[in-house]
Amino acid sequence: MYQTIYHLKRSLIKRGNLFLLLIVIMMTISSCKKEKPVYADLIYTKPELVKDPPSTFMSPEESMKNMYLPEGYHMELVASEPMINEPVTIAWGPDGKLYVAEMLTYMQDIDGTDENEPWSRVSVLEDLDGDGKMDKSTVFVDSLILPRILLPLDDRVIIGETYNRSLYTYRDTDGDNVADEKKLILKNDKRDNANLEHQSATMIWGLDNYLYLSNGSLRYRFAKGEMEIDTLMDAPSGQWGMTQDEIGQIYYSSAGGETPALGYQQHPYYGTLEMEGKWEEGFEKVWPIIGTPDVQGGFGRLREDGTLNHFTASCGQSIFLGDKLPMYGDLFIPEPVGRLIRRAKVNIVNGKKVLSNPYGETEFLASTDTNFRPVDTQTGPDGCLYVVDMYRGIIQEGNWVRKGSFLRPVVERKGFDKNIGKGRIYRVVHDQIAPSKQEDLLHKSSDALLDYLHHPNGWYRLTAQKLLVLKQDKAIVSDLKDIITGGDPFIGSMFGNADYALGRLHAIWTLEGLDAIDKVLVLKALQDKDARVRMAALRVGEPLLAAGDPDVLEAVKALKNDNEPQVLQQVVLSLRSAKDKAGKETISEIMAAHPSNEAIAVIGKESLKELPLEIEQIKKQYVLESSNTRNRIVNGYTHFKNLCASCHGKNGEGIEGMAPSLIGSPRVTAKKWDIPVKILLNGLTGPIDGKEYSGVMVGMKQQNDDYIASVLTYIRMHLNDSKGIGAWQVRNVRNSQKNREDYWTIEELEKEK
Repeated sequence: MYQTIYHLKRSLIKRGNLFLLLIVIMMTISSCKKEKPVYADLIYTKPELVKDPPSTFMSPEESMKNMYLPEGYHMELVASEPMINEPVTIAWGPDGKLYVAEMLTYMQDIDGTDENEPWSRVSVLEDLDGDGKMDKSTVFVDSLILPRILLPLDDRVIIGETYNRSLYTYRDTDGDNVADEKKLILKNDKRDNANLEHQSATMIWGLDNYLYLSNGSLRYRFAKGEMEIDTLMDAPSGQWGMTQDEIGQIYYSSAGGETPALGYQQHPYYGTLEMEGKWEEGFEKVWPIIGTPDVQGGFGRLREDGTLNHFTASCGQSIFLGDKLPMYGDLFIPEPVGRLIRRAKVNIVNGKKVLSNPYGETEFLASTDTNFRPVDTQTGPDGCLYVVDMYRGIIQEGNWVRKGSFLRPVVERKGFDKNIGKGRIYRVVHDQIAPSKQEDLLHKSSDALLDYLHHPNGWYRLTAQKLLVLKQDKAIVSDLKDIITGGDPFIGSMFGNADYALGRLHAIWTLEGLDAIDKVLVLKALQDKDARVRMAALRVGEPLLAAGDPDVLEAVKALKNDNEPQVLQQVVLSLRSAKDKAGKETISEIMAAHPSNEAIAVIGKESLKELPLEIEQIKKQYVLESSNTRNRIVNGYTHFKNLCASCHGKNGEGIEGMAPSLIGSPRVTAKKWDIPVKILLNGLTGPIDGKEYSGVMVGMKQQNDDYIASVLTYIRMHLNDSKGIGAWQVRNVRNSQKNREDYWTIEELEKEK
């Protein structure tokens, strides 16, 4: 109801009808009285551990009886087999239809037979009677290879498949819920040959109107109907799942790295930033209520009671932005090996974001059903938290269940390989707060969509913004500017728990998506009373800073005394765009004024660096490589210039009489990669390719494995177009040659081939 009242209010303000406006105010106050209070969480008593439960299938109703939540919450079934099978991720279209990616070929036996056949699909589900449970399922797109990217736009849906770097939009043009239009929007013929667990698996529409992938350093944007590509210099490397909070900060996770959350200290546009103490002590420990023998880490990842002791398969995370559960802004992280979902509070401590588990040695959601495999969570249009349960035996991909692995005998003993072909979607509901009925945004006018920019449920806010940007309706520009410059229409929260500042925030980013940001607007928004709006103004004002606008620079500098730490951090980040030396002076002043703010100290130090142009070029050149590889090349460049270049030349071309060229060297490019590692560790003496050089090449055994790996990766990849070297490879060679103290000779190395 509040959207209708707010829309009426805006119209009355424009017409100057104060009498009717007063009536609307009274209606609003009346509607506020009906709002339910926010309920405090009650920590539940951890249930008794089930050490070795049977692996037999349970019905959805039976499975829910084996799920444990804090008091005040319960699970409701939304969809299950045979309506859906092997679901891995979900996404709502703006018209209320629920799209489900189903990996029908994933690990259908212990060897993953036929896994890469084009037999998977995306289905669309409909709730026809509005009771929250899906009534109809239709195959939207068939014959896909393990679909992993699912992003509804307007009446189009972006779908990405495993191994395929190209992206397509699909559309149903005749209303039968079956896609009959397929259009290529991003062409990339280079096949992704990484293991399917390591490929990009999620795409989100960022608050800044860029489309972000969970892995890789590219981001995308619609411009005049076409997909444009932009590079991120040093983006975090995530895996399955990514999410963003209400101000657009992105959260990644890495199952392979056993890292439940990463990349959330600053926006990836500014590079990767990981900080010590980013979560409370013990946060990485998990607390299943079921014995978990099927962990690829083996006994080292199990407690004495047989339970998983650490995150090992974190995925499908989401910041909850709904309005029907009292946990707005919390991060939820599924752990399918542990059959649990972690709820994390996001706190600001000394300027940095710190994650904590509010339940201590207990989890928000845990199950004793061995087939419960939560792989995705989402905020629903009804204001609730949705959980995608792949519901199966084996959760690990075939490379980790090979003969000789720790997992294979476990799978065979428990019969997990037989448990396939099912799947469930649930929603978490509060006992005393009714879910909302979903509204259809797809068919609303641009003017009507404006009201949803301040909706208390973040799904509506971002969906309305996305639709307005895709429509490119410039007729609403003046209305958007009015939202930003008008402030809160009335004192207090006049429409339930709506947040007008968030409306201004989304209005700013909608204008950015319409290419309608101007200097006057930026200057006004920089003075907004809400910190979130000031931060958005800083970000959209960066092009003006880069252009040297003196008024914007002075307005940004004036925020150096802001009382919000997050604003100060954004000032430091945004001033990187300023070419004037006054920008760096302001950064130094902020750092000096806030010595206890750890984030400002780290961000400020990075902002004051004079980054060589060649490093920028290297980052762009290797943007498609993983962030780890790219970082090794960049670090190797720095190490090489500081030490190796004095003998081998600044570009590795060699210096006559001093050291040979590294370009094309058979030792450098050797397929037997331990040869260059041995040389760097112990050094080299004697003639090289028939030439004498002054002195010897001293070894670098005193340097750590990362240092050696970085230098060799730079030399091999950047100077020779060969393969890089990892720290683990250096470590292996170091251990195998730990008793050697002598220099190597070419003759010895030749024998090593």
